[in-house]
Amino acid sequence: MIREIVTVREPKLRDKTKLVEKVDKKLLQIIKDMKETLKAQKDPEGVGIAASQIGLPLKMFLVDHRGKHLVVCNPEIIKKSKKTNDPKEPVNKDGENQYIMEGCLSLPHYYGPVQRSWEIEIKYQTPEMINDKWQMINKTEKFTGFFAQIIQHEIDHLEGSLFIDRLFEQKRSLFQLKNNDWHEVNLP
Repeated sequence: MIREIVTVREPKLRDKTKLVEKVDKKLLQIIKDMKETLKAQKDPEGVGIAASQIGLPLKMFLVDHRGKHLVVCNPEIIKKSKKTNDPKEPVNKDGENQYIMEGCLSLPHYYGPVQRSWEIEIKYQTPEMINDKWQMINKTEKFTGFFAQIIQHEIDHLEGSLFIDRLFEQKRSLFQLKNNDWHEVNLP
């Protein structure tokens, strides 16, 4: 079932989430709903979705990017690189912005150049079928580049934080994409 995306105007998006304790039918249905909801997002298209974005206070998110699909429960960042995603030169020789503009399904069509660690290592749990029984499996994994940015964005959601909060902290601008053109706007 495709769920409605919680928008930035709804206070529950700011709530901290609770640990996912076990794999059961209810959790598996939530994961299925999140996958369908993420897949249905076309304008803009999404690469990740947190349970809080469909109104559920669970410490869980999904990522679907370039053929890699992850279900991440109870993540914890254990290492961050000092190197960031900021380019050495923010504008290329053609005058185009080189920052990766980060956006959010809960604030469609708004983007900003959030500074994130280039590489992170996280430990997390993910549901897996083992010997015909669903279990939570512990994993530790490193992510780099845009994939690391996605993971950090989704972990922020689990703490009730949004990318616009990071923009504000970093004193950076927010942009709205209208008719394939960037327009700087004030933070909401």
